[in-house]
Amino acid sequence: MDDKKTLGKAMKARVQRRSVLKAGAAGVAGGMLLPGAARVATAQDKKPLGAWPAGAEGDSVFIGLTVDLTGPYSAQGAEQKNGYELAAEQLNAGAEEVKKISPLTKKGVLGKTVKLGSADAETKPNTAVQAATRFIHDNKALVITGSTSSAVAIALQKVCNREHTIYLPAISGSNETTGVDCQRYGFRLCYFAYMACKAIAPVLAANLGKDRKAAYLTPDYTYGHTTFDSMKEFTEKEGWTTVTNQVHPLGAKDYSSFLINIANSDADTLVVIAYGADAANAIKQAKQFGLLDKMKIVVPYMSAFLEKEIGAEIMQGVYTGSGFWWTLEDQYPIAKDFVTAYEKKFKAKPRDSAYIAYLQLVLWADAVERAGSFYPPDVIKAYEAGEVRDGPAGKVSFRAEDHQGIINFPILRGKKPADMKNPDDFFEVVQVVDGKSALPPVGLLGCKLGDYI
Repeated sequence: MDDKKTLGKAMKARVQRRSVLKAGAAGVAGGMLLPGAARVATAQDKKPLGAWPAGAEGDSVFIGLTVDLTGPYSAQGAEQKNGYELAAEQLNAGAEEVKKISPLTKKGVLGKTVKLGSADAETKPNTAVQAATRFIHDNKALVITGSTSSAVAIALQKVCNREHTIYLPAISGSNETTGVDCQRYGFRLCYFAYMACKAIAPVLAANLGKDRKAAYLTPDYTYGHTTFDSMKEFTEKEGWTTVTNQVHPLGAKDYSSFLINIANSDADTLVVIAYGADAANAIKQAKQFGLLDKMKIVVPYMSAFLEKEIGAEIMQGVYTGSGFWWTLEDQYPIAKDFVTAYEKKFKAKPRDSAYIAYLQLVLWADAVERAGSFYPPDVIKAYEAGEVRDGPAGKVSFRAEDHQGIINFPILRGKKPADMKNPDDFFEVVQVVDGKSALPPVGLLGCKLGDYI
């Protein structure tokens, strides 16, 4: 009887030992895991994805710039290119200016030199997509960045998501970029239509009155339509009435038919949603038609250099939203660093196109440094961690749920020519908007992020 008990115990112990060894072997192989056990990914687990690891194997990494160098948004595209170049130069040098934003930066990104290549997107989605695809396949680009048109940004975001390559829009004002068209591999830093309109509407009501009648000039694509929708929503909450919405083609030269319709309306406020050269042409023609003698102008989402293109006489008294204005250097030390470095390199004051491009690249470097890897899902998760950094207009981070930047931005009012202290002193800052307070609630705009792989 004792022999049977002893044999039974021995057999039981042997079975338990065999089970443990089998479970251990399964764990080593990365197969079966006990419920609730976390599986730690190793380098061997990561299969090639996008241009990784090929794009990170040398002593440099390549970033493809899709910027508008021709077309109605060419001025903004050229300035974006400047912003990217300044950021790359400072990252490669390990400059103190970028370390204030990306404190883990030493020299380069994870010790690798950042190299840039640029292509003219021509403000055309197909052209931009072709350029991005070439950069990813031919140059092993780990990042694609640049945009002014939201149609371009959305198209690039989709192709980069398919290619498992991180995409960073520069300017993209449409609600849809981080709304219904959001993508796991896309991160928009700049403010956009919803944020701009929510912030500017109460300023307009307080300064121009609550009983205004608004006529809109709206470009016929996603940025224009979503900005109109948001502006209408928030101004009507303040008591404004929408009289007419004149929708024009992107890149239009002649606005006479639209302006005649506005002149024949009962409007006392001209809301110009048009952007870039379109906005400048429309406003100049409105002046020629005599509309500005009896109407106030509002530009909820201003393009860089609009003030120079139409002049201080027309811009005085105009309320507008902007991603950045250079006099923020008087409030924020990092803005002072940026403006000083940009002016030294390019002999000009930076506008928001350069600012967003610069900051996008530096924050990407910060995400890579925190991830400790160029592997795209690791970098994405570093962004999604919501790390708050100091930027040129205060604190900045990204929202994990839709990859929208949480970033402050100014509401501006055009100065009288006599009050300008220098040729670039077009605006006074009415307020710096707290970016977090201007964001839409999570899910409102329909974002559903996809898979990492």
